[in-house]
Amino acid sequence: MMTTKTTASRARGAIFAAATVAATLALAGCASSPTRFYTLSAPPAAIPAVAQNAKLFIEVSPIALPERLARPQLVVRSSGANAGTRVDILEQERWSSPFNNELRDALASAIASRLGATDVSRSGRPTDQPVYRIAIELREFDAAPGDKVQATYGWTVTRSDNAKTSACQLTVAEPVAAGIDALVLGVQRTVADAAGAIAASVGTFKNGAAPACQG
Repeated sequence: MMTTKTTASRARGAIFAAATVAATLALAGCASSPTRFYTLSAPPAAIPAVAQNAKLFIEVSPIALPERLARPQLVVRSSGANAGTRVDILEQERWSSPFNNELRDALASAIASRLGATDVSRSGRPTDQPVYRIAIELREFDAAPGDKVQATYGWTVTRSDNAKTSACQLTVAEPVAAGIDALVLGVQRTVADAAGAIAASVGTFKNGAAPACQG
């Protein structure tokens, strides 16, 4: 009988221990940091208001960018001794959609707002009006929390009815404070800078002048 009782006691102890471990793991899961989502779209009040130009149509192509950035997670430069050679992919700090999609939507919206134009990227091109096709490439991108966000944008503008094209490039650096929220605001500012420059180049190109490309 002693052996039977000891065996039963051990079995109950094992079950209790397993239940304790499961509860501990469940609590640890509940206590983990939540995933945070960010957007590049600026509030409407942050974009200069321009009267709608019913005869100006733009089409923004998908953004070309380095493969490492085409993901929903934020990609930032590592700090410390490995800052020059490593990047961190932040699993719990994410864009609301993959970065290339987030960037295209933010740029297209801001460019159209600055020009008072209609973005026909998803609605189809008009058959009786020229469309200014904008192809944008994010050529370089470096986001360092507590330091700066630096980006180089290149773009071409092509008129649909005569295939004339202009090309420009812009490098912009925005200082950022510590923290991911500050970093995201820095990325938003580079997008705003690029949108302003692209809109300006479309405007001058539409008027038949060569755009004054920034460095």
